[in-house]
Amino acid sequence: MARINLLPWREQLREERKQRFLVALAGVLVISAGLVFLGGQYLNGAIEQQTARNEFVRKEIAVLDARIKEISELKTRRAQLLERMKIIQDLQGNRPIIGRIFDQFVRTLPDGVYFSELKMTGKSIAITGAAESNNRVSNLMRNLDSSDWLKEPNLTEVKAVTAGAVDQANVFKLTVKQTRPGEEAEEEAVVEKGTKKKAPVKAGGKK
Repeated sequence: MARINLLPWREQLREERKQRFLVALAGVLVISAGLVFLGGQYLNGAIEQQTARNEFVRKEIAVLDARIKEISELKTRRAQLLERMKIIQDLQGNRPIIGRIFDQFVRTLPDGVYFSELKMTGKSIAITGAAESNNRVSNLMRNLDSSDWLKEPNLTEVKAVTAGAVDQANVFKLTVKQTRPGEEAEEEAVVEKGTKKKAPVKAGGKK
């Protein structure tokens, strides 16, 4: 027996279109979800890649900072070594003069006076010491002034000591300059030579 479709053909067509629309909509949703998933995966990969690059750059910057610090430390150490070498060279060059200076200190030191500290800066020598009386300090100043290797003694401080810090009664500070025999004469000769003017020559006419 033949089957007869009793539904109107319009309703059947509408139902078929509805089904096709739903299928297409489902396909679009599936494709959209896939695209969103793929986009998220791509973005996550790009973020991870950029994070790895940033970490690499950070590590390289840390390495460079460490190298810069090492270079700075090496420069500081080099400057310190050069300064030490200069001091050693100066000491080696001035060894005979320094020996003379200390010999002069021994020779010019009166009885009842002693030095507790000597500090040399260039040609200037700062001396701290103690004496039994002011007369002893005056004798020391005269002896220093008469030395051929020392000049311009300058007493900067003298004070009496009443407590038992030292045995002597007066603590003093003075400065004196290092020189050598004939140095002042040489300096005066250089100055005189530099300032000396030649006498003008008068041109005489022939008779």
